[in-house]
Amino acid sequence: LTTCGLKFLLRHITPEKFYVEACDDGADDVLTIDRVSTEVTLSVKKDVPPSAVTRPIFGILGTIHLVAGNYLIVITKKTKIGEFFNHVIWKATDFDILSYKKTMLHLTDIQLQDNKTFLAMINHVLNVDGFYFSTSYDLTHTLQRLSNTSPEFQEMSLLERADQRFVWNGHLLRELSAQPEVHRFALPVLHGFITVHSCSINGKYFDWILISRRSCFRAGVRYYVRGIDSEGHAANFVETEQIVHYNGNRASFVQTRGSIPVFWSQRPNLKYKPQPQINKVANHLDGFQRHFDSQVIIYGKQVILNLVNQKGSEKPLEQTFATMVSSLGSGMIRYIAFDFHKECKNMRWDRLSILLDKVAEVQDELSYFLVDSAGKVVTNQEGVFRSNCMDCLDRTNVIQSLLARRSLQAQLQRLGVLHVGQKLEEQDEFEKIYKNAWADNANACAKQYAGTGALKTDFTRTGKRTQLGLLMDGWNSLVRYYKNNFSDGFRQDSIDLFLGNYSVDELESHSPLSVPKDWKFLALPIIMVVAFSMCIICLLMAGDTWTETLAYVLFWAVASIGTFFIILYNGKDFVDAPRLVQKEKID
Repeated sequence: LTTCGLKFLLRHITPEKFYVEACDDGADDVLTIDRVSTEVTLSVKKDVPPSAVTRPIFGILGTIHLVAGNYLIVITKKTKIGEFFNHVIWKATDFDILSYKKTMLHLTDIQLQDNKTFLAMINHVLNVDGFYFSTSYDLTHTLQRLSNTSPEFQEMSLLERADQRFVWNGHLLRELSAQPEVHRFALPVLHGFITVHSCSINGKYFDWILISRRSCFRAGVRYYVRGIDSEGHAANFVETEQIVHYNGNRASFVQTRGSIPVFWSQRPNLKYKPQPQINKVANHLDGFQRHFDSQVIIYGKQVILNLVNQKGSEKPLEQTFATMVSSLGSGMIRYIAFDFHKECKNMRWDRLSILLDKVAEVQDELSYFLVDSAGKVVTNQEGVFRSNCMDCLDRTNVIQSLLARRSLQAQLQRLGVLHVGQKLEEQDEFEKIYKNAWADNANACAKQYAGTGALKTDFTRTGKRTQLGLLMDGWNSLVRYYKNNFSDGFRQDSIDLFLGNYSVDELESHSPLSVPKDWKFLALPIIMVVAFSMCIICLLMAGDTWTETLAYVLFWAVASIGTFFIILYNGKDFVDAPRLVQKEKID
């Protein structure tokens, strides 16, 4: 199963079995799943009954156990993203969730409703754009890691050799993982962003690729997943790799982003910016060391770019981060604080050059990875920039795009694509591709974590901060506020279910979903919306006298404002909080 044009055929016969075969593989093996015993075996094509209903699929995402029993999740549609190194990269765009059971008659009404909710959660995750795969290329590893592997590693299946941090269907594939003989039917799927562009500068053609790999460890949504866990995994951790392929030469530059690696939280409470809370009893240094021990092993030197505000509610986090670095006393870690908002206030985004100039020498020392057309490694990247702001989205992406451009400038000059003295910023056609790709990367990462597109993308796309960009940021901030307070509990539950942080037990007498929400959760917000709407209606449909109209408006205005303050005062009562994983586990 290593051909680029691989097509699967799913054949399900009567109610007993699923059959999956690689129709253009040339092999005779067929994956057989017994829908009654759930046993997974290998058979041959002749064992597939002629009466089987057949439909094309493009991969097995895995299986999951819900209240009604097991479900098989398959990829039914895909879009070609591009090719590099003669490998095709696909985006999965549609899925089917197929029940092993023939009927749901064995379920009670409550179980049916719970099962329906769990299915909605799985569909919610699958509908978040950004699932990528290749049937022949290991997308989970950087070029540098792949170049330093053994022949034995190269012979492994994609599932065996994958970096488990970035296999988002790892939990779903656990049953197939346990049987080496069926590994070739298991498809590791990445979540994040990938774009591939064929570019030209000075008449020289090269491929430019941008890959962002989201970690499935401590995954979740903004506000509900912050900081680190006891294993040192950081929230919203993303590894971003920029790749250039020219005349057989391959170069890459890797950066990482991740939440401030101490134990902190920022629970939504209807305030626009909830106060960050640093855990007062946790062993921060232990978790901090676990995080950076693993980072140093994987990436080498760590240059931390902390972009949070150095005053206000963000100040304690910046101070704690700096204290942890100092306490650890590692020569492999360097800490640089840059108050992004202070330095760039009044739309002075040209001042970002202050940070770039400050880290220029360090970036040259870290270098980048380069392997020539003969397969000889010319240079290795000795470490990474680890950037963060509060969400590791907007400010972080801006800085990463600028650092990546500086690295790309050096790579293209070394490869002979850029002439001596030429600047990448002067190549208008490529600059447009470059800026839009990084802005698209920002939007993808932001939607997956915060629920909306990124802020500040007008600068990433155009190199300038604009009034229209500020308006769009305001709109996205408003949408984020709504989602973070009123729908992110469901989103967090969905991710926890998908990744296996919560497992459904159909024998459980009381499902977490059956816990009713407080009446205030629905009642008061509805009253506020109705009251506010009535104010507008009264203004639009004036009565016989303005006195009468004014009386109506004042009544409904007082009702809506009063309800608003009741909600705000008791904010947590109205927030859509997760129900599947307990708070202490999330925090």
